Amino acid sequence: MQFQWYPGHMTKAKRQMQEDIKLVDLVIELVDARIPMSSRNPDIDELGKNKARLILLNKADLADKQANQAWTEYFEKKGYTVVRMDARSKAQIKPVNHAILEACKEKIERDRRRGIKNRPVRAMVVGIPNVGKSTFINSFAGKACAKTGNKPGVTKGKQWIRLNKSVELLDTPGILWPKFEDQSVGLKLALIGSIKDEILNIDEMSLELIKLLQHHPADAQALQARYELTETEDTVRMLGQIATNRSCIKKGGELDYSKAAALLLDEFRSGTIGHITLERPEEYAS
Repeated sequence: MQFQWYPGHMTKAKRQMQEDIKLVDLVIELVDARIPMSSRNPDIDELGKNKARLILLNKADLADKQANQAWTEYFEKKGYTVVRMDARSKAQIKPVNHAILEACKEKIERDRRRGIKNRPVRAMVVGIPNVGKSTFINSFAGKACAKTGNKPGVTKGKQWIRLNKSVELLDTPGILWPKFEDQSVGLKLALIGSIKDEILNIDEMSLELIKLLQHHPADAQALQARYELTETEDTVRMLGQIATNRSCIKKGGELDYSKAAALLLDEFRSGTIGHITLERPEEYAS
């Protein structure tokens, strides 16, 4: 399978971000906790290099807890503030508020020394498509947020949303498409649902998912337990066993591999198989 994105869109998005990022103190980057590196765009590091940085490991509830901790430590060592979260849960917004102030404490202290008090932190939310930006913004902002209007010296038309007395959010969140010279990045994005299933070969993807799950003993065990697998070597036979054990059968008794493949993908994405992370920090040690 070949995974393609559209450089024209990427160029436009990058240019927009280059303009918008000048207006903010903080870049809030959402990544998917199941694939924290594959769900990033490396351009964000370059674009936000002089800004405070906060990484939100979204969908942490679907990922492996030990891996979540390992990724938190990995990013913190690189100077980011990190929060593990589920963007759908408004109860998890309070830690994000605290993390924003922590990430911007130098800026806040600098303002205080200059006699500037209570100036809110200005932030923008960035991330690749379908990583949960809109869900996060809606949970964070709620219905009570009010646009504060154009600020002096700010490009005309830019709107700021006052989230609370401490934080304002630029209402044009940055979106960058991921880069993947490495096709395994595209595969992982497809597996979590960031690429439309309609343009993918679901049967092939399910076999690749089985291979990835076999890399980590706990994931392999969860897969075997969920589908009562006795076959653990041949991925096609494993998918066949899933079809048999879940009654994915066509008329005439033939196994329905496509139905089994779709079932496997759905149950992986929903966390039904277990808390699974498809990549680990040690794979990216530099």
